[in-house]
Amino acid sequence: MNDLIERALDAADRLGAGYADVRVVERSNEQLTVKNGQLEAATSNQSAGFGIRVLVDGAWGFSASALLEPAEADRIAREAIDIARASALAQQGPVELDDTPPVTDSYRTAYREDPFAVSLDEKLRLLMDADAAMARVPGVAIREGSVTAGREIKTFASTTGARIDQEIVESGGGIEATAVNDSEMQQRSYPSSFGGQVVTGGFEAVRALDLAEHAQETAELAVALLDAPQCPPGEMDLILDSTQVALQIHESCGHPTELDRVFGTEASFAGTSFLTTDKLGSLRYGSEQVSIDADATAPGGLGTFGYDDEGVPAQNVPLVENGLLVGYLTSRETAPQIGRRSMGSARAWTWSHIPLIRMTNINLRPGDAGSLEDLIADTREGIFMSVNKSWSIDDRRLNFQFGDQAGWLIRNGKRTQLVKNPTYTGITPKFWGSCDAICGPDAWTLWGLPNCGKGEPMQVGHVGHGAAPARFRGVKVGVGRW
Repeated sequence: MNDLIERALDAADRLGAGYADVRVVERSNEQLTVKNGQLEAATSNQSAGFGIRVLVDGAWGFSASALLEPAEADRIAREAIDIARASALAQQGPVELDDTPPVTDSYRTAYREDPFAVSLDEKLRLLMDADAAMARVPGVAIREGSVTAGREIKTFASTTGARIDQEIVESGGGIEATAVNDSEMQQRSYPSSFGGQVVTGGFEAVRALDLAEHAQETAELAVALLDAPQCPPGEMDLILDSTQVALQIHESCGHPTELDRVFGTEASFAGTSFLTTDKLGSLRYGSEQVSIDADATAPGGLGTFGYDDEGVPAQNVPLVENGLLVGYLTSRETAPQIGRRSMGSARAWTWSHIPLIRMTNINLRPGDAGSLEDLIADTREGIFMSVNKSWSIDDRRLNFQFGDQAGWLIRNGKRTQLVKNPTYTGITPKFWGSCDAICGPDAWTLWGLPNCGKGEPMQVGHVGHGAAPARFRGVKVGVGRW
């Protein structure tokens, strides 16, 4: 591999690149899925290759190959150079990189139990135990469960002297019950609806989920939702569980703070952003309660790493401080345009893609409202919603609507009537401005979201969101006239 890396960088330099970097990446994935007491799928795949990125005449060029041979480095470097020169013909202005210093370092995910060393029989046993517990609940038509494991080993090197080796290990799992009657179906997922819970870490994280322990209550709630009344329409106080707060952060805080969306150089998958740079330091994004960080250093986060794919070290950077917009997700190319150095959020999905600005762990800091039950007890009248079911947001990340799997009406500080198909809608700054309480650190969870899409061709991003249950005052909920 060393020969390939050196040859790639030498070839790019010799052919006229002002800057070049190379990433050699090997990624392994395993997933086991059980459905209605039967093994539905057992998949295992590996991918390996290298990509070369070059700057020529102020324009990027990128090419990649799965052939890990030194001679191939010459061809791919030449192809990247040719692409950069062609790109320069349509370039509006030259790319200028920040002054991030090159480093030589290594990083490894900390874990206790290698998820790839756990036998398929053991993984299958955990899923079958959960399936059996769901099967004991009459009315459940479909029972599903899965566990997943990922490992990425990569080396980054540049013509400026950087050399970084990393190994990222991921583990996760979850279950879902679907209940059906003559007219509808209802689902309940545990612990979330976005792939269960996936973290950087070992199989100990899957064991900690206690899937079988939570399976019966998951199935019972799916069945109960069939007979529950519809969520009533109106304007009321809204409490969201931490999984829904996490998705709210993702869609209305994470994506709009990506600086390439702000500049309009990236617009796929729900567009650009309303957070133009004239708003930096002045826009009231939310209430005083709302502080949001981009923390790539958080233990266990799915957006946690040692260095991004430009060789920038992982950092914890505020995006919103006491309700005020103070930062963006940046790359070495975009950060200088706002007078800053990259905070390290340029990442690519494997070796065959060029890095894009991606979320790391976009975390809402916990508040002082205690537990979820404390927050409910402090709410005279409202609704509590739990686990996402659907979402929609406009192409500037302003107007949104979310639907959850379950809701409970709150009366005089108590959770009362279960309601189905609960929804809420809002406008991003107004919605976050209505946040008046966030639960404390003991109620805070760093959720993994393994299916964030961005780019053309589309790249899948693994990101994280730390959140605790939170309350929002005077939110429009339900479908109908408010």
